[in-house]
Amino acid sequence: MLLSTAGVAHAGDKPLYQPAPAWVLPAPAVDTAKLDDAAPVLQIFDQQQRLEDGQVAIYFESAIRIASPQMLTQSGTLPLQWDPAKGDLIVHKLQILRKGERVDLLAKGTRFTVLQREQKLEQASLDGMLTATVALEGLRVGDVIDIAFSITRKDPVLGKEMMSVVPMVPAPTKLGFGRARVLWKDGVPLAWRDYSGGVVGSAERSKAEAKLIAGGTRELTLTLPTPKPAELPDDAPARYKPLPMVELSSYPDWAAISRGMAPYYRSEGAIPAGSPLAGEVARIAAASKDPRTRAALALRLVQDQVRYLFRGMDNGNYRPQAPVDTWSLRYGDCKAKTLLLVSLLRALDIEAEPALVSSGLGDLVESRLPSPGAFDHVIVRASIAGKTLWLDGTQGGSRAEDLDDVPPFKTALPIRAAGAGLEAMPMRPPARPAQQVSVTLDATAGIAFPQLYTIRIVYSGAMAEALRGARSQIDKDKLTAFLDPQISAVIGNHSSYDQKMEDDAASGTVTVSAAGVAYQDWNFDRGRFRETLDTTAASLNFAPNRARTAWKTIPATSGALSDVWVERRWQLPNGGTGFTLEGQQTLPAAVAGMQLARKVTLADGWLSLQDRTTTGLAEVPAAQIPAARAEVARVKANPLRLVAPADLPPRWAAVTAAKQGIRLKPIFEAYAKAIAATPDDPDGYTNRAWFYETLYEREGAIADLGKAIELAPTADTLVRRAQAYYALRQDDKALADVQAALELEPDSDGATGFLATLKRDRGQLDEARALIEARIDQGGEKKLGWQVQLADLLAEGGKVDDAVAVLDEAIAAAPRNAALLNLRCWVRATHNVAIPQALQDCTSAVELSSSAAAVLDSRAMVYFRMGKLDAAQTDLDAALQGNPEQSASLYMRGVIGKRTKAKDADAYLAAARMIEPRIDEQFGRYGIKP
Repeated sequence: MLLSTAGVAHAGDKPLYQPAPAWVLPAPAVDTAKLDDAAPVLQIFDQQQRLEDGQVAIYFESAIRIASPQMLTQSGTLPLQWDPAKGDLIVHKLQILRKGERVDLLAKGTRFTVLQREQKLEQASLDGMLTATVALEGLRVGDVIDIAFSITRKDPVLGKEMMSVVPMVPAPTKLGFGRARVLWKDGVPLAWRDYSGGVVGSAERSKAEAKLIAGGTRELTLTLPTPKPAELPDDAPARYKPLPMVELSSYPDWAAISRGMAPYYRSEGAIPAGSPLAGEVARIAAASKDPRTRAALALRLVQDQVRYLFRGMDNGNYRPQAPVDTWSLRYGDCKAKTLLLVSLLRALDIEAEPALVSSGLGDLVESRLPSPGAFDHVIVRASIAGKTLWLDGTQGGSRAEDLDDVPPFKTALPIRAAGAGLEAMPMRPPARPAQQVSVTLDATAGIAFPQLYTIRIVYSGAMAEALRGARSQIDKDKLTAFLDPQISAVIGNHSSYDQKMEDDAASGTVTVSAAGVAYQDWNFDRGRFRETLDTTAASLNFAPNRARTAWKTIPATSGALSDVWVERRWQLPNGGTGFTLEGQQTLPAAVAGMQLARKVTLADGWLSLQDRTTTGLAEVPAAQIPAARAEVARVKANPLRLVAPADLPPRWAAVTAAKQGIRLKPIFEAYAKAIAATPDDPDGYTNRAWFYETLYEREGAIADLGKAIELAPTADTLVRRAQAYYALRQDDKALADVQAALELEPDSDGATGFLATLKRDRGQLDEARALIEARIDQGGEKKLGWQVQLADLLAEGGKVDDAVAVLDEAIAAAPRNAALLNLRCWVRATHNVAIPQALQDCTSAVELSSSAAAVLDSRAMVYFRMGKLDAAQTDLDAALQGNPEQSASLYMRGVIGKRTKAKDADAYLAAARMIEPRIDEQFGRYGIKP
């Protein structure tokens, strides 16, 4: 790491206490008589700098009003930091101001205490900075802390050159007095640039804009706060965004910086003959004559066998330590690692030189003043067979195949004795995706059931290094917590087990893997079941806002740098017979600054989908934004889908058939493994209970829900078990669970509605009605739903007129609500009253509804009451196409089948009873029996 600071003449490890220097202009005194709650918190923000003879002296005064008890707590101790190797900390003033009183703490003997520990050791940094602190005794809310101090800095590496940054305070921050002032000798070629209005378009300001004052000194004074920066779109490149600072530099050009740093990166004699480091050079040379292989081995040596530790002490923030010391100590910062790698490569006859970069603001470098402060990192620029390579010794896991990868620094300044200018670092997709995901999904049980999966994710680069470093601290639970969102991003909800993490030193990768149960997401559309596979298209997001005139010329970024390759392979049911694909089987190679690649195959019972998405490589020019948005919309509009065969049996038939075979056994075994992996996690039991519920196996669901309730009872889990008990006609147990749910969560909607149903069944209709009416009286957005529940409750309890009255009131408030019209149709039809009005309601509901299965079921009941069995059957068949497991439709299909002596009548009735065991009771209340 490089520190972007300049420096000064002498140094000390203890604060000095002196009056402000003569070149400082005092700020106006704080008027304590005017301090009230409306006064600015920052009464004084005054920074003055003097740049002279290679040194920078920074004077700062702040006066802060303690406006609240929270501020009092935060401001009770003042810390000041400085680098004793480069200069002094000089305290000029420390006062507490309150109305009618000025407490001079320095005059009373208050002094700062110097902390001796390194503040950034946990960030692998020894920067040599010292911190001086003082506790402010007697401080009160309403007081003003007025402190003035100077910090002097001089870096011998920079010689006579100077650079600095002056922080700007933009509006709407309120200041009592704000100023930024800079002094330098007339004739010194000091340039300055203000970035507070935006970096792009900020021009270098000439010395003529600073007035000449006594003593042949130039003075630049800026009033604070500066104007509020113009708003910019979030996706604007970083170089367009404002930086709240003024930058100063005496460097004439970038080449001067390049030349000035070159003496510190000489490699001559850096690897003495016979030294251990020379032995490493000989080992690499003997391993291969190929320059790329040698470069890869040298890079791996520096990355893997020298740990990172920044050393900024003793003027070390620009001066690298010697390669022999780095190898002996086995640690070094970016400077040390770069000089070591450059020395190794040159010893192996590979052209190499250091290059300065900015790790976070590379986009801004070419818009800034020439200054070492524009950089905070140094890497290696190598050349092999005419190709430029950018090698970073502080990264990890780089191998021969990664040599052509370009780190995302965008701009570099090569360090050369003859000097060099800025060089662009064109981005390109890495040779290996940073994340390679491979998933195999076993869907052979059928589209109606969960699928088994195995997943393998291979990480390289920075993520691999992070995992490798944290591996010893990642236990089983943390690995699961890390993996679960990674898996969900690829296959959605799942239950997992067999989580593993493996480190492959040879490839520089870390691999995590797991197995488990995943869930299919089929939708019935246009007469066929379809599953959308296109997570790539769905995740594309490009919607720049350039509506404002000032924004129309600003390009858009394509997001953060990311490179992910995902392969999903499905083993399809029935050998894949009848399965087809629709949607885009290819993707555009480039869209909206992103690079895409897709390969799809469907053959021999397997579907394979490979997608690679790389973002952050390029910007989209402003003129191309509309076309890019349109292209992204086109890609998202036609996602890749898997289409199931047209002759699939309904799900209830698939469930019946599966129960008679062994297709479901592997799925149950997988659920058992997931539970065994985390036996104290209730989710494992509730997940398997869900599977039992989808198979209409209530006993199994009750057992698993019971286990989950023992571990961590919730209202939802208790209601689920109550529903299973109710289906098995164990009403007392259902009632106990519902009451327990309400004890845990008194406002549970599900438990309240279910309790009303149980009371109705026990003949306590008035109590049941009161429960629901109490919720209706609460009003709000749930009122309509409770009105629907009340109408259904009353109708099932034999109060048909009351039910219709409730619906009449609700429909008057929402006359085009298809669900309300459908329910009124259903209530009348099932109780065989007002059939013409029921038909009218159902016809209107069909016209208004986007999902007509429930409405068609109701209209079928109307036709049944009218004796139109053919019309009823037609509507029931259409309803079952939309919802094949609609138990009422299945039941009535069986009823009509019995009356028309259809061969499939018993199958429909059996399906209805499997789905809803008490359906005969329900239809018995309507006077309908098979």
